[in-house]
Amino acid sequence: MPSDFTFDEIIRVFSYYGFVLSNKGGTSGSRVAFVKGDESFLMHKPHPGNVVKKGTLKGVGDYLATKVLI
Repeated sequence: MPSDFTFDEIIRVFSYYGFVLSNKGGTSGSRVAFVKGDESFLMHKPHPGNVVKKGTLKGVGDYLATKVLI
């Protein structure tokens, strides 16, 4: 599990599988969603930096492994 994986890289991974980034509206704060049809993955955008926490990165991997890469 890399310790320097950035949010920009997360965007590229989800885009590769056809997901689109959604900011969830003006009151969402740092919450974002990656949406593809009826599927969506919710997460908090890292701040103040751009590096994703390891727990979030694990969640992304688990989600893609079970929902997308079947």
